[in-house]
Amino acid sequence: MEVAVLDINGKETGRKVTLSDSVFGVEPNNHAIYLDVKRYLANQRQGTHKSKERAEIAGSTRKIKKQKGTGTARAGSIKSPVFVGGGRIFGPRPKDYTQKLNKNVKRLARKSALTLKAKEQSVIVLEDFNFDAPKTKNFTNVLNALGLAGKKSLFVLGDTNNNVYLSSRNLKSSEVVTSSGLSTYKIVNANSIVLLEGSLEGIESNLSK
Repeated sequence: MEVAVLDINGKETGRKVTLSDSVFGVEPNNHAIYLDVKRYLANQRQGTHKSKERAEIAGSTRKIKKQKGTGTARAGSIKSPVFVGGGRIFGPRPKDYTQKLNKNVKRLARKSALTLKAKEQSVIVLEDFNFDAPKTKNFTNVLNALGLAGKKSLFVLGDTNNNVYLSSRNLKSSEVVTSSGLSTYKIVNANSIVLLEGSLEGIESNLSK
């Protein structure tokens, strides 16, 4: 699949690159995408939720009233869950929500997601660029030139570039990652994928194994 290479002004450079069929032209596996997205979201959960149970409440353990003759139910400690301020019954406890997935399934999921984006013509190849200093305005100008202003976009760099990353950090609709940090969730979540030329080799080498 051939794609024209654009510059940061949104104009064609006259060059074209060929996207590997082994990455951008596979048979999409929707179930693999589902599993990898579910794994990613589950791994974002901290699992630090906790409520105090009866044994953890501060309070007296004496019997608060006599056993019989009160006309109401028998009661013991004030820390009982039936009283206001008592412990919570079956409350949340800290839990590890981490899920694991076979690396071949994760690789298939990313290739399937990239293939779907390519079929939707939502993949843009951009020549490598850099900014002299981190400025949100510079990155916004690139988005406007590519027609991505206000749309969810994912920029994939070949190597870490602090000026480009810091320029995009204030924009909620755009995200910048390196080819090694590409995930199925981020691909699916974006409306358009912007691949810098320098990232293509890393993506294909990581996913063609």
